Amino acid sequence: MLPESESPRVLDSWALMAWLNGEQPAAAKVQALLDRAEAGRALVSMNMVNVGEVYYLLARRRGQQYASSFWEDLQTSRVVVCPAPNDLILDAARWKSRHPVSYADAFAAATAIRDRGVLVTGDRERRGIGAGDTTARVAGRL
Repeated sequence: MLPESESPRVLDSWALMAWLNGEQPAAAKVQALLDRAEAGRALVSMNMVNVGEVYYLLARRRGQQYASSFWEDLQTSRVVVCPAPNDLILDAARWKSRHPVSYADAFAAATAIRDRGVLVTGDRERRGIGAGDTTARVAGRL
């Protein structure tokens, strides 16, 4: 059961790629978060734009079959895949216009803002985003 005070965790592409590539210590931290989600003790989500980014990176680096397998596994996991409706697309564009992040990363931030969650990242681009923002919190740097 989820603790009421627990904020949703929103994975960005960097966090999931670090986990898939076994990059420590990030992989262990993401694994712990995924384990908590599987046990029903944490809500973990990822925007579909970021899922698409991970998919194309995997297809390029490990082949189409591996990327397809990743997508199938993700759909049966407890990670909630969030769509990108028009209002979220505009929110991501606004975020991108104000912060030096990639467009895909702006979707992770916009999703965390919308869901009042915590963005899980280790990406150096986002080290300047955090508690001073009224829009998103960044989980401990992976």
